[in-house]
Amino acid sequence: MLKEVMFRDIDGIRNEMTAMADDIFDHPEIGLEEFHAQKVLTDWLEKEGFAVERGVVGVETAFKAVYRHGEGGPNIGLLCEYDALPGIGHACGHHMQGPGICGTAVALKKILDDKCNGKIIVYGTPAEESGGGKIILLEDGYLKDIDVALMLHGSPTTCVDVKSMAAASMTVTFHGKSAHAALKPEAGRSAFDALLLSFNGLEFLREHVREDSRIHYTMKELPGPANIVPAKAVGAFSVRSYNSVYLHDELLPRFCDVMRGAAIMTGTSYEIKTERILEGKVPAYSLNEIVMENARLVGAPRIRAPREKTGSSDFGNVMYEVPGCCIRIAFVPEGTSSHSQMFLDMGLTEEAHQAILYAAKILAGTAWDLLSDNEHMETVKNEFRENKARLKNM
Repeated sequence: MLKEVMFRDIDGIRNEMTAMADDIFDHPEIGLEEFHAQKVLTDWLEKEGFAVERGVVGVETAFKAVYRHGEGGPNIGLLCEYDALPGIGHACGHHMQGPGICGTAVALKKILDDKCNGKIIVYGTPAEESGGGKIILLEDGYLKDIDVALMLHGSPTTCVDVKSMAAASMTVTFHGKSAHAALKPEAGRSAFDALLLSFNGLEFLREHVREDSRIHYTMKELPGPANIVPAKAVGAFSVRSYNSVYLHDELLPRFCDVMRGAAIMTGTSYEIKTERILEGKVPAYSLNEIVMENARLVGAPRIRAPREKTGSSDFGNVMYEVPGCCIRIAFVPEGTSSHSQMFLDMGLTEEAHQAILYAAKILAGTAWDLLSDNEHMETVKNEFRENKARLKNM
């Protein structure tokens, strides 16, 4: 059975994969500074026969590595993150992703050479925690040349996700007119009053939006001494929904109305700066099932039902364009939160090393199912198109 051959090949490169993971863990780098991690991963892919492009679209720590066999066939996208968290390191397990994805790619390459045509495209996507590296790549046309996007992530359980939250992050600055609050308050126009009214307006808005919507806000700068009418006030805002269409067509226009209303009531002006927009994942149920079939095949630990709802990620932007799936692979105790000390403490353990192997085998098996059976791929792509169209009516 060809899958068993791939699984043995992955076992055969275990030491190389885990050494890369430990190396990246020991050299944590925050978003857009992942130079060491990029070199570790791309040097190995190059050695294994992949054509590597470093510094994609001006993002120095991004990369694209390609191996093609023959003409035609599916384009399998394998994505990895490798940024650490500021101040704590790899407390989200991103050091495991690159080695697992590279192992998947190398095992697939050997099978492609013998059995069928297709292309393997490995994308290194920096700054998931901070800058949304995948968004930058998508804006320049990358990540759209794949038929399917596969990822892995460390987790307390082995499962897949169904949906994620679309999210828009904004900075709003209100501009008023300064005056002495005791001697001539009528000459002032308080930007801080406008900011407070915007907060209040959003509280009233909460009652009249869908249940799965989220609205967050905070003050970014102190307005100054109490006896001065503030001429400037700055707030940070985030608006979320599990439906990207609802976010864009309903929530964001109403958010802008609240900001405009706060400015009108206080005689101030305002400007909205959108920091980034994360799209919600379009569900890919048939792809999820193929992934979980392979998880069961390799005997992955603590297999659980799909997570129906998750937070926000720039992988959602990819899954809004092409069908995709991230296998969450168990390596920390059940109930452990990511970005925690436990995630960090478990990063160099045997459980982490085993998780890399399990994930590589699951994704290699999934990719082979899609490469070797065109019906699987067509089912996934057709379902994706239908589910995306359905979002407009939800």
